Parts: sequence; structure tokens; C-alpha cells
Amino acid sequence: MPFISLNEFADRINAIMPMLMREFSHKQPEEIYKGKATLPQILILEFLSSQGQVKMKDIAVFMKVSTSATTGIVDRLVKSGYAIRVSDQKDRRIVKTMITPKGLFLMKKLTNERRRMVIDIFGKLSEQDRKDYLRVLTRIKSIFSGG
Repeated sequence: MPFISLNEFADRINAIMPMLMREFSHKQPEEIYKGKATLPQILILEFLSSQGQVKMKDIAVFMKVSTSATTGIVDRLVKSGYAIRVSDQKDRRIVKTMITPKGLFLMKKLTNERRRMVIDIFGKLSEQDRKDYLRVLTRIKSIFSGG
């Protein structure tokens, strides 16, 4: 590929991303595609599934938003039955949030759909292209993590 400027690279990425996002969203489980669970809700459910019971403050730090914004998202997860709030055994003033079996089922369904999608799409690329893509994504993740 011939040299392209960073501006041209950004323009090309901006032109490609909406189509990629649309195609990936169509391949998501019905709960996500039909708006029953939003991206912030899914991110919080993934966090809860890996962390167990967590305080609202911890969810807010993870999401990089205010505690009040997080509370609204968690309220909708609780209302949908994907999460519950539980009182801390040692200090009843502390309320933690945890994922429910319904939320775990959604996460398992989402993980399986993502895996199938990745296999379907990346199975059409060479092993070297897959390695290169993974290397770049890993580097981008490192940049986001401050590395």
C-alpha cells in the first residue's frame, strides 16, 4: 500500500467505520440489536460478570462516567432483570450490584455470537492478516490503557 498521510488515514477509517458498525450490530443477539440492552449496559454486564459484586463507584470508574450516570444505567439493568442490587453483609449502608442468571445468559449468548462472527469474518483472511490485525488491536488497547 502506498504511503498515505495521517489525515487521509483518518478519513478512510471514518468512511469505513459506519458500515462496519452497522454490519456488526446486525449480527448481535436480538436483545442488543432491537435495543433491549444498550452498549453501556453490555459493558457494565461484562464488568459485573468478571468482578462479581461491585459498588456503584467501581462501575463509574470502569465506565469513566459519573456515579449518577452509572446509577441510571444500572437502574435499567435491574428493571430488565439483568442485574440486582444487594446490601453488603457487614455494612447495610453499602449497596453493591451483581449480574443475575438472566444477565449471565445474555453475556454467554453475546460471547458466542461474537465468536461466531469473528470466525466467519476472519476465516476469510489469511493467518498473517489475522496476526497483523490482532497485533494492531493489542497495541491500540495498550495505548488506551496508558501504555
